[in-house]
Amino acid sequence: MIDFSRNHFELFGFQVRFAIDEAALDRVYRDLQRAIHPDRFAGEGDAQKRLALQASARANEAYKTLRDPVTRAEYLLSLRGIDPASPSQSAMPVEFLTRQLERREVAEQAQSTHDIRALRALIDEVRDEAGELGVEVARLLDRGDARDAAMRVREWRFLAKLADDLDEACASITVP
Repeated sequence: MIDFSRNHFELFGFQVRFAIDEAALDRVYRDLQRAIHPDRFAGEGDAQKRLALQASARANEAYKTLRDPVTRAEYLLSLRGIDPASPSQSAMPVEFLTRQLERREVAEQAQSTHDIRALRALIDEVRDEAGELGVEVARLLDRGDARDAAMRVREWRFLAKLADDLDEACASITVP
């Protein structure tokens, strides 16, 4: 079974750092799930079945957390005692928020006029900025600068959400 005292990185045999080999993560996850999947313990006692369910759920949670870069960054911060989603950590630069409001206005205008090109251009712009933030967050986290990384992770989460919202807006447009 698995050691429940290990953090998500240790569970998969990785160093506690932002940069991970995603192909190795996928491979280790599949191997781990094969070893601990509850179906393997169908003939065991109730305690063993429960333990297998808990181990499988823990592996799923760890995989999901590490697979998504923004969530991985948030998890790394939590290991360092920082919750980027806490109310005390929620302040964001006014310039950043103003820019996102402007983007939402552009998106609303593009959606109302069925301008799919404008929406796609905006999505590309947001994803490019998010990508740049991801590189910066990785650098900050891997050098141990968690406090500065926390602000950038909040911005990164915001941009990821905005990109998802823009994708939905784009999908909702029916071209006449």
